[in-house]
Amino acid sequence: MKLLLDSTRCHGYGLCQEPAPELIELDEWGYAQVRPAEVSHGDEDAAEAAVAACPNSALRLEK
Repeated sequence: MKLLLDSTRCHGYGLCQEPAPELIELDEWGYAQVRPAEVSHGDEDAAEAAVAACPNSALRLEK
């Protein structure tokens, strides 16, 4: 499973980072950056929560 970010849709709210700090970091302006594109089996729930938390649908999971 891959966590993908469409940076053009990210508005820098930072809501996605709270449920998945091991997968997403925020730059100095609050915009998301996906750390590892591949999501390990143990981090799948956190990745799904991060996708759900984004109000602009900037994140998506690809299987």
